[in-house]
Amino acid sequence: MPLGRYSLFIIFALPSFTAAEEPLRSVVDREMRAAWQREKITPAARSDDSAFLRRVSIDLTGTLPTYEVTTAFLADSDPKKREKLIDHLLTGPRFARQQADVWDQVLFGRHPGNADAVRKRDGFKAWLAKQFTDNVPYDQWVRELLLAEKPGPESFYVQFRNQPEEASIAVSRVFLGTQIHCAKCHDHPFDVWTQKDFYGMTGFFVRLVVQESGSGNARTFSIGEKSSGEVLFSGNAKEQTPGKKGEPVRPRFLGGAELDEPPTPKDFKEPTPTGKEKLPKPKFSRKEKLAAWVGSAENPYLARAVVNRVWAQFMGRGLVHPIDDFTRENTASHPELLQALTDGLITHKFDLKWLIREIVNSDAYQLSLHGPTKEALPVWFEQARVRPLSAEEMMNCLGSATLTDIDGTQPVTGDHYFIRYFGEPTNGLGDFQGSLSEHLFTNNGEYVRRFISRKKGNVADVVLTSTEPWEKRMDRLFLTVLQRPPKPREREAFVNHITTAAKPDGAVEDCIWVLLNSSEFRFNH
Repeated sequence: MPLGRYSLFIIFALPSFTAAEEPLRSVVDREMRAAWQREKITPAARSDDSAFLRRVSIDLTGTLPTYEVTTAFLADSDPKKREKLIDHLLTGPRFARQQADVWDQVLFGRHPGNADAVRKRDGFKAWLAKQFTDNVPYDQWVRELLLAEKPGPESFYVQFRNQPEEASIAVSRVFLGTQIHCAKCHDHPFDVWTQKDFYGMTGFFVRLVVQESGSGNARTFSIGEKSSGEVLFSGNAKEQTPGKKGEPVRPRFLGGAELDEPPTPKDFKEPTPTGKEKLPKPKFSRKEKLAAWVGSAENPYLARAVVNRVWAQFMGRGLVHPIDDFTRENTASHPELLQALTDGLITHKFDLKWLIREIVNSDAYQLSLHGPTKEALPVWFEQARVRPLSAEEMMNCLGSATLTDIDGTQPVTGDHYFIRYFGEPTNGLGDFQGSLSEHLFTNNGEYVRRFISRKKGNVADVVLTSTEPWEKRMDRLFLTVLQRPPKPREREAFVNHITTAAKPDGAVEDCIWVLLNSSEFRFNH
C-alpha cells in the first residue's frame, strides 16, 4: 500500500548600459542589493547545490538531471561549477525544445480559437526549436514570424483567421508588451491608447488571407495578402446606431506615425483566385512594413518587452508586472535594471541565449527558497520563486525520475494525458490551484503507475537489483527523483517500510509513488 500520509512539503531617460563596462549578471546583483537595502529586506541565503541543480535543469531543459550528473555535480569542488553547468545546459538539444515549449504557450496558449492552428502546431514548434538551436537573434525570428513566408510561422496567423482585431491584440501584447484590447470599443480608460490607435494597428492585419492547399491531413496553409481593404471606424461602441457607416482608418504603428502608403489606383480590382491559385503578392505589403518595424531599432517596445518576459520566466514575475502590461502607472520595480537589460540585449544583437545565461548566473537567481517572505513570487526577488511544473515539464520529469527516458533525448509518450490534467499554465500573476483531477491522476492514475511499476532498467528495477545496503539504495532513489539525499528521518522511514514489507517490489514502488506525489516534485523552486 502507498504511504498515504507521508508527504514532502517542504525582477526612460535613464543611464544606458554598455556591455564592456560590467557583466550584466553583476548589474543584476548590484540593483537587487540596492533595492533590498532601500526596502530594508534581508534576502535569503544562496541555494544549496541540490536545489540549484534541480532548478536550473528544469528551467533550461524542462527535465531533471540524471543520477550520474547529480552525484558528479554535488561532489565537484570547482567554485565555477555552476557557471560550467549553465554553459553545458545551454548547448544541449533540450534547451531549444524547452524554449520552444515556452514560446509556443506564449504565442498560442493551450486552446487556440482555430482548430486548423492546432493541427499544424507541431510544425510551428519545430520552427521555434530551430530558432533556438541556431541561436537566431530574437528580432530576426520575430520578423520571420510576422512575415509568415516560410513553413511554420504561418500557423500564428491561422489562429486569427478572419479576426484582424485579435491579431492586433496578440502582436501588441506579446511583442510590444502593451495591452490595447480595452481600446477596441472605447478609448483606453487607464492608458494613452485610443480607439484609432487600436484600429490603426488592426489595419496591418485586415488584408491578410489564410489560403489552403491539399485536403485532409495533407492540408497546408499559407498567408496571402490583398492589395485593398480597410478597417472602418464608426466611433465609441456606446454611440453605435443601425446602419451607421464607419470611416476608413489608415494603418498606424503603435504610438507612432501612420504608414506611408501609396494610394490604391481608382480602377484597381482585387484578383479573385480560382482552383489552386493563390493571391499574387501585393506591390505594397502592409505585412512587410509591420514586420520590419516590429523588428527594427526604431521600435521602442520590442527589446524591453522581451527582456521583461524572459526575466519573469526565470525569476517568477516581471520587473513590470503583469509582464505584458507596460503603462504609465504600471512602472518597473527596478527601472534602472530594466533599462540595463534592454540596452544589454540591443548591444548583444538580441541574443536571448546571452540574456538567459546572464540572468541564471546572477546571485539573485541562485537564492534559496527559504527566506523572509511566504510569497511564491517575491516582489523584490529576495528569495527563489516557486512555480508549478508545466504539463511538458511534468511529463519529462516523470520520465527522467523513473528512468523511463534513459538517454535524455526522446520525449515521453502520452502527451495528451498530461495536457489534459496539467495543461493549464499559470496566468503570469502567480495564481495556481491544483485541481482534483490532477490530484487523482497522479495519486491513482494507471498511467503514472506504469512509470512506477518495475520494468527492466527503470528506477524500481535499479533499486531492487542493487546489492548495496537499503540505506544506500534510498540515497540513490532520492538523488534520482529529487536531486538531493534523504534526510535521516526520511531514510529511516523508507528503509523501514521496505524491510518490513512482505514483498520488497511493491514497497519500493510505494516509495517512488510518494516522491512523485510530493509537493517537492510538483514544483520548481
